[in-house]
Amino acid sequence: MKQLHKATALALLMTLTGVCSNAVAAPDPAKIEARKKAKTKIMGERTGKKVVKAFELYNNDQLDEAIALMEELDPSNDFDKATVDRYLGNFYAQKEDYTKALDFVKRAVEKDVLNFKDQADTLKFVADLYFGQQKYVEGVKAYNDWMDFTGEEDDKVYAKIAQAYFELKQFSKVIEPADKAIKLAKEPNKNYFMLKVGSYFELKQFNKVVEVGETLVKLFPDDKQNWTRLGSFYMSTEQFTKGQTIMEVAYRKGYFEKENHYKILSSYYSLNDIPYKAAIVMEKALKEDKVKRTKQNVTAVASYFHQAKHLVTAAKYYEEAAKFDDDADLFRKAGNLLLTEQKYSAAVERLNKALELGTDKKGSTYSDLAEAYLYQEKYKQAYRAIVKAQDDPRTRKFARGWATFIKDKAQRKGISL
Repeated sequence: MKQLHKATALALLMTLTGVCSNAVAAPDPAKIEARKKAKTKIMGERTGKKVVKAFELYNNDQLDEAIALMEELDPSNDFDKATVDRYLGNFYAQKEDYTKALDFVKRAVEKDVLNFKDQADTLKFVADLYFGQQKYVEGVKAYNDWMDFTGEEDDKVYAKIAQAYFELKQFSKVIEPADKAIKLAKEPNKNYFMLKVGSYFELKQFNKVVEVGETLVKLFPDDKQNWTRLGSFYMSTEQFTKGQTIMEVAYRKGYFEKENHYKILSSYYSLNDIPYKAAIVMEKALKEDKVKRTKQNVTAVASYFHQAKHLVTAAKYYEEAAKFDDDADLFRKAGNLLLTEQKYSAAVERLNKALELGTDKKGSTYSDLAEAYLYQEKYKQAYRAIVKAQDDPRTRKFARGWATFIKDKAQRKGISL
């Protein structure tokens, strides 16, 4: 919060000034210039002496005593009253009693009798106090009053107005003051751009979000968050190739700081039909504890290896994921992939585990189990499994055909079922 600068009593007494003028609704250069050149006023001797005494107390770190002395004053004219109220507002702000501070400084500016600079500073202070108390509607009006009075524009003021509209969830109103703040800033300010990003995001104008994100990367290329943020923005506009490129750059530069960054890059690889890279990125992140070893994340690794047709590795991760909470379906997937890779004994173990845990795809699980047994020439087990598969309407027709095939094959081997 803005604080009152300490001053010597003599300097204070020489600079307590102000003139009269009516408030204007918009900047009027002629009136502003006249106000600046107007003759200053000095407080009356009686009030001035007590104000000087109050500042002596203040300079001796006796803030409460300074306030008490100031509050005893009952100035006879508007200028003296406004000046005393202005200082009391500053004093209370230093005590962090912002409600009282606001009451005093509002009263100080109401009659518009302070000198130009003091009136301008106090108008802005009123706005700052409103803003600090999250009274954003009043704060916006007060900042506009300051601009109307001074004819000045300030990037920080426009940024606060933009922020106020954001806090009020009036997102469409954020853009104009944010743009003005960006234009007026001597150096690019990332926070001004982020106000636009947040507003466009809330407005679901994702193409605009991307545009601002691209600008941020150009202006602040060493800011790692700009890269990863833009990478995620491209996902919302389905620009998967651009998103992959940006996230790859961020990955190589070591800009990844969150688990989600690895997930986003892996998703891009998968969406761009490069599932093996997706699997490798996630697997490496798991091993390096960059990504938590949760069921969801391990399943994602399994899925990527599955897409890349690295089936044995995929099966390993499906099984690991299954063990988090005895997931029958993941054990079934692991068994199915091992069967495809002709790892029959391993397939039987996982498929039986799926059945033990109560998979809801019993028909296909029993069918896979029958096949695994058959290729091991375990005809009795294969036949029992394929008979079980007939209990499921989804696999009944297929299972009946296979049952006949297994029975014939066993008979040719001289095995009675």
